[in-house]
Amino acid sequence: MTDPRAVAPLALEVTRLSKSYPGVNALRGVSLQVRSGEVHGLVGENGAGKSTLLKSIAGAVPFDSGSVRVLGTDLVGGNPRQAAEAGLAMIYQELTIVPELSASDNVHLGDPPRRFGVVDRRRVDAQFREAAARIGLQVSPRAKAGSLSTANQQLLEIVRAMVSERRLVIMDEPTASLGPEDIGRLHAVIRGLRETGHAVVYVSHDLDAVLDICDAVTVLREGEVVESRPAVEWTKPALIRSMLGGVELDSAGAGESTTTAGDAVLSVRGLRAPGVRLDELDVAAGQIIGVAGLVGSGRSRLLRALAGALLIDEGRCEIRGEARTWPRSPAAAWRLGIAMAPEDRKLQGLVLDQSAAWNIALGDFSGAAGRGPVTLDRLGAGVRAAAEAMAFSASRLVVAAGTLSGGNQQKLMLARLMNRSVSVLLLDEPTRGIDIGAKAHVFTAMREIADSGRAVIWSSSEIEEVIEHSDRVLVVAGGRVIDELPPRSSPHDVLTRIFDHQRTHDVHSTDGEPAL
Repeated sequence: MTDPRAVAPLALEVTRLSKSYPGVNALRGVSLQVRSGEVHGLVGENGAGKSTLLKSIAGAVPFDSGSVRVLGTDLVGGNPRQAAEAGLAMIYQELTIVPELSASDNVHLGDPPRRFGVVDRRRVDAQFREAAARIGLQVSPRAKAGSLSTANQQLLEIVRAMVSERRLVIMDEPTASLGPEDIGRLHAVIRGLRETGHAVVYVSHDLDAVLDICDAVTVLREGEVVESRPAVEWTKPALIRSMLGGVELDSAGAGESTTTAGDAVLSVRGLRAPGVRLDELDVAAGQIIGVAGLVGSGRSRLLRALAGALLIDEGRCEIRGEARTWPRSPAAAWRLGIAMAPEDRKLQGLVLDQSAAWNIALGDFSGAAGRGPVTLDRLGAGVRAAAEAMAFSASRLVVAAGTLSGGNQQKLMLARLMNRSVSVLLLDEPTRGIDIGAKAHVFTAMREIADSGRAVIWSSSEIEEVIEHSDRVLVVAGGRVIDELPPRSSPHDVLTRIFDHQRTHDVHSTDGEPAL
């Protein structure tokens, strides 16, 4: 029996698309076809060209040569409005919300329903509620978008695409900030879109999800399409081999510590901050401590409190046995030997229009002392060594950070921290939105940092990752550490502990909204 998708009209047709930046051929003759009623997966390592391809299709960047046709309309390139009018809804990995506007206004951004020439507030809110209900988003239409959690801001982007009723939806890492329940809701929505004849391009580093939700999968490597097949013909190992060019990935990751835990580098007692409560924590040199919890549990707020990024109500800390005043800013924490890589790389971690080398050196330009602009040559060997330790290509050190893939941006932040003499590194979602190869580099770097006599405290929405790559696992709910689990516990152990605590304590989200 013929699959009806095989004869469905083309929703997206990309033909020999090419795009270059100074020193980089980001796309080299890429061709791709996606039919109506199809969910098409697009995978590849960070830097493979996925984001450039999506931005070229959506009109965010002009392409050099080739063609793009969306639902029968030939796009000129570099014109987002034309792409939208042709029927394309683009959901970028990096959020595009306007923080000061309400949730419903963000969903209708640029095209609100009107009545007699005036924005119809009743319809704006009603359409928001209807679309939000389909994916279980429990947020008031009038809530300020900037006050929402990262996960709910991501869901706002998805609601925007649903309200627009465009027939081609491109999702770039839509699940990167979502918990398991939210991912399940999203996948149900995607299946519903497929059944109503929508075409969906689904980009994700979660290969299990790609194989589960997609009808076909295309692999990009070094700016080229290397393989495209029906999803039933792929396996996860085959996808990894295709992404890496046949190289077998060492999946050991961080592995187990090669050193014995030393003296405490950080001791915390009675920490209280808005949405955070930590009674006692001792962090030893050589340890990797993972923080596990559901979306809205307060993982990020806990790390931000430790990093001096939240106003502390009370608390005491010791650094390597010496009592210190609690840091009131990230700069003060840095001086004490505590440094953080935030979850939001673009807004909080990097200066996007500066070079990769400049971003690695950020905070300490002593190697470039003197007059004139800060250049790679003046930054010295330290920056190159830090980049090399993170498997960041030396040829990209002169490239602006904003043009790099998410994985390479994450490597920049880790290279910066590895290049500093700090005792405790706080990593908030360091593997969010990066590919399996880049994750291996992150985990290896974490272990190398710990084995050098420092400590790492990190969080991830992927509970299995936290357990596998941590020496100790702290379970967080409602902004407080509710338990510490022994090594080699299971995700089920973590979830059981959280749900037991919720039943007995009526836990609410620490982000000022219902927990998802």
